[in-house]
Amino acid sequence: MNIKEALILLFTHGIPILFFMYMATDVWLRNKFKTEHILLGLISLCYLLLFAEEYVRAQVPIEYSSKLSSLWLSSIGIIIPGLCSHFLVKFTQLDSHMPRYIYPYVFYLPLLFVAINVVTGADLIAAQTFIESGMWKLPEYNTGYYIAMSSSIGVDLLFFIPLLIAKKKASTQEQMSIYNLLLIGVVVSIIWHIVFGFINYNDNLPPYPYLYSGMVWCYFLRFTMKKYDFLNLYENRYEKLFNMNPDAIVLIDRNGVLKNANPGAARLFTSMKLQFESFYELLDPDIKARIRERQEISLYETEIMLGNRRLVLQVDADYVWADNELHVLLIVRDITVQKDYQEEITLLAYHDPLTRLPNRRYFNELLDEALQEAEHKQETVALLLIDLDKIKLLNDTRGHLAGDEALKQAAHILQETVAELGIVARMGGDEFVLFVKNSPTKHEIELMLDQMQRKFSQFTERFGNLPIGMSIGVSYFPSDGTDGQALINVADNAMFEMKRSRA
Repeated sequence: MNIKEALILLFTHGIPILFFMYMATDVWLRNKFKTEHILLGLISLCYLLLFAEEYVRAQVPIEYSSKLSSLWLSSIGIIIPGLCSHFLVKFTQLDSHMPRYIYPYVFYLPLLFVAINVVTGADLIAAQTFIESGMWKLPEYNTGYYIAMSSSIGVDLLFFIPLLIAKKKASTQEQMSIYNLLLIGVVVSIIWHIVFGFINYNDNLPPYPYLYSGMVWCYFLRFTMKKYDFLNLYENRYEKLFNMNPDAIVLIDRNGVLKNANPGAARLFTSMKLQFESFYELLDPDIKARIRERQEISLYETEIMLGNRRLVLQVDADYVWADNELHVLLIVRDITVQKDYQEEITLLAYHDPLTRLPNRRYFNELLDEALQEAEHKQETVALLLIDLDKIKLLNDTRGHLAGDEALKQAAHILQETVAELGIVARMGGDEFVLFVKNSPTKHEIELMLDQMQRKFSQFTERFGNLPIGMSIGVSYFPSDGTDGQALINVADNAMFEMKRSRA
């Protein structure tokens, strides 16, 4: 064999051997324990052995062709249909309908024939006659050869049975597409067998050119596997989870450069009207420092501001290797609504829902703290109890919306007047209470009272001649009492005296 013939042989048989080696290795590495993977890997390995036999036979004297063909080529050729049948039955889940004493043994009964043939020195399989033409050692196209080819095509036709049954039972369009592709693969393989198995091309093609149908068949299996995930490969399974997850999932490098993002991330960033790079810059420095230092990030809450809009995000992160480089997998959830609900619930536990002022319970806690601080610093505290007069009359004549508006405006006026000097609260109904810290003088309190009443009178002018106003009682710590309830009682009496003087 000269260099040209060696290169031709390398091309015609070396490339298929590499192809089937890749197929078998790839499938087994993906999942070496799943039956479908094991079978597809074995099918690829068997086709590899067929081409390996032809590669060896082409380089040895022609007198070895008969034995090699009978012992090696024919034996592997008998095994392949059983493996393919087992694969198709398992893949289409028809194995669940087969008796346990039959499945999967029925597919490997021909192995007995192969074993006996090997032991008897290939006497069961008639040795073919070969002729040498050019660089090839070609089989003689005789009656035995055509019987063997016809039997092979007959076996291929049996592959239609499990696929057609499974297609009839298919419940999804994806399953239908899978079975249609495999049916096309069977048809193409049969046509290939007929065209390249029954026609003698002499030395224009390598011996047994129909063997290349194995590449076609395995290509269809591989194509279907990649396109429809019919072998449930782990990475494709996770890819579906990645794409279907409603949360935003992004893959970034440790510098914050985006590498991949799922549809959930695209939706989140579109709703935020942000590019990912801008979003990453808005994250607080602590989370970015954690990413740089590969620290654990779990249920981390962070706030970002988009103009006047606040977003509360919950972030989880893990570190993965991709393309031989460490990356960060971020899962980002927009919890702004949930956070707003939580804050509203917390607010309502301590605040009045109408005026948003502290309620009675919260005010008492704050007052006790203020009195303790004042006692420690030997300061005085003024407590004011305010009642809005004739609010019921306002409700009856102008409606409850008008009454609510008056209560909210009163709350605003009281807060604005006291400012940072104390706390204002709604005691209930039309009654408010506040305290002023830092030893206010009686003159300062009188100025506050005058300012509050004047502003409230300006507001109530819109309601006409209704006698709406404020009755206010004042008490001082510690001269009028040393605890909150005592101060409230003194202020309440003072307020009652003011009401009675106006009656």
